[in-house]
Amino acid sequence: MSTNMTNSSARSWLLSVALSVGLAALFIGERMLEAGSGRTVASGLGVVLVALALALRGVRATRSTGEGRRIEWRLFAIYFVAALALGAYFAQSDLGPLARGSTLGTVLGALWPALVVASLLPVLLVEISYAAVARAPRLEHRRLDDALLSGLGLAGALIFAFTVCYVATARDVKVDLSYFRTARPGEATRKIVRALDAAVEVSLFYPPANDVSEHVRNYFDDLAHESPLLEVKYLDSAIDPKIAKDLGVSGNGTIVFKKGARKELLTVDVDLDKARSQLANLDKEVQKRLLQVARPGRNVYLTTGHGERGTAPVNDVDKRLTIKDLRALYVDQGYTLRDLGAAEGLAADVPADASVVAIIGPQKPFMPEEIASLERYFDRGGHLLIAIDPEAGLDQKELLLPLGLKFTPTLLANDQIYATKTHQIIDRANLVSGWFSSHPSVLTLGKLGMRAPVILVGAGALEETVPHAKDTSINFTVHAHTGTWMDKNGNFAFDPPDEQRKAWDVAAAVVRKHVAPPPAKDAPKDVKQADEPEARAFVVADSDVFADGIIPSQGNPYLAVDAVRWLLGDDSIAGETSSEVDVPVAHTRKQDVTWFYGSIFLAPALALGAGFLMTRKRRRSTARKSAVQS
Repeated sequence: MSTNMTNSSARSWLLSVALSVGLAALFIGERMLEAGSGRTVASGLGVVLVALALALRGVRATRSTGEGRRIEWRLFAIYFVAALALGAYFAQSDLGPLARGSTLGTVLGALWPALVVASLLPVLLVEISYAAVARAPRLEHRRLDDALLSGLGLAGALIFAFTVCYVATARDVKVDLSYFRTARPGEATRKIVRALDAAVEVSLFYPPANDVSEHVRNYFDDLAHESPLLEVKYLDSAIDPKIAKDLGVSGNGTIVFKKGARKELLTVDVDLDKARSQLANLDKEVQKRLLQVARPGRNVYLTTGHGERGTAPVNDVDKRLTIKDLRALYVDQGYTLRDLGAAEGLAADVPADASVVAIIGPQKPFMPEEIASLERYFDRGGHLLIAIDPEAGLDQKELLLPLGLKFTPTLLANDQIYATKTHQIIDRANLVSGWFSSHPSVLTLGKLGMRAPVILVGAGALEETVPHAKDTSINFTVHAHTGTWMDKNGNFAFDPPDEQRKAWDVAAAVVRKHVAPPPAKDAPKDVKQADEPEARAFVVADSDVFADGIIPSQGNPYLAVDAVRWLLGDDSIAGETSSEVDVPVAHTRKQDVTWFYGSIFLAPALALGAGFLMTRKRRRSTARKSAVQS
């Protein structure tokens, strides 16, 4: 029986190889070679090999006996499918009777590749199984049947996948299967409501039994629990036209925030499909309107005339990113932005209505008169936001020394944790920091840590000058990763011993407490003199941290917003803003390497290890049963 089995499967694979080579020759001749003798030879050879393989397989099927006869006839049927694919191709080709534009020609043009796949995959698996049982005492026809069905199943799955891709591409139909949920009131918004000092009225204009109205109502019902000063009303512009007119509402789908004479409007469409993106950002927009009505009149002056970042490049050679996003962010927070330069009187004095003076990325030193003006402003309890870059090569000593700080204009680099942009070695200057102090200016960032790190693109280092004014306290709020070094030679490589790895300080919060002078001897003893305003400054050793394209990412917006809130004494309302908008997943270089090796090596190793243990356990169980039976 063993000899008969060997003879029945001997050289079976040669016929399948001939069939495959024939189909490959046809592909080369018809698809790769141009018209001419080359095409004729390749296509002719392909037809001859396919026909020869089919004929020889038929001869083997008629001469086979026993179990081998069954499988040989099945292989013949599969070969015949390949021959049908060949006929279908020629019928719709330029040599056939059917025009390619006809309905039948189009059908055959899509059918013949499917028939080729449905023949080659089963043949491959059957021949592998056929060869594996060549020396078995008897033909395991079930094993061969399983191989045949597996091949047909794989072919069907492959054909289905190609069909779905083709139809999806041709029809160009998009289906939104994304996760959707209305944003909940965030921590910062809740704190703003709790801190209200006067009643704020919120009017929701929506028709009854509206899907969007339900989402908006749930949001404000939750928020209203934070303070009795937040009054929420549910109205319909068609039923309450007079109230709608008084509030400046022309139709439903509008939310009005009103405090005294101030009011702000927010539009959220009544159609749920149109309102999805608006509902996902509802907390951000509500926070913006609440700040605009509850805390108006905050002026942020941005200095100009020293190469600072603005809404446009300083000149034709300035390739730095602008700060349009930062300005929009501060407007959303209810601040009024103004420019402050020599033309606006910076050399004389800082305007009295300045809540914050922001200096973002100066490329030139300030004039002595301007430095004196900023010092006077700070001495009388002013607030400074300063972001400087090492690329300018300036230490800005005149600006920072009164604050007790020293800036080293040398790039910091890190080869362990950094943000990839160009995938070149220069990316090591893109620092990723998730290490913050417990200072109120970085309270939100401290809670989030590496879940929302700050991205600094080309940062220098800050140090505390010794000595400095006794009434000045300095808290370094943001620290670089411990693997960061000061790249003194500019090659973005760590070169000890001249270069040292440590957690360099890249941001600082400065407070100067002003105490009123002692009262005069003849002053009434029961009159208590109040302390003068507290001066505050927040300094960052990089201005790219606030630049367009960078500030919307990770923890950068929290740094920009919470720093100004702390400067103004509003750090009690610092916190996360809720959002249900999907954001791209960003990884550091170290995380990319971990994910790569984990998916390429670790995951397959775990799967193989689990399979090995299960197989070994099954073999032991089988061996134990055999030993018991024997």
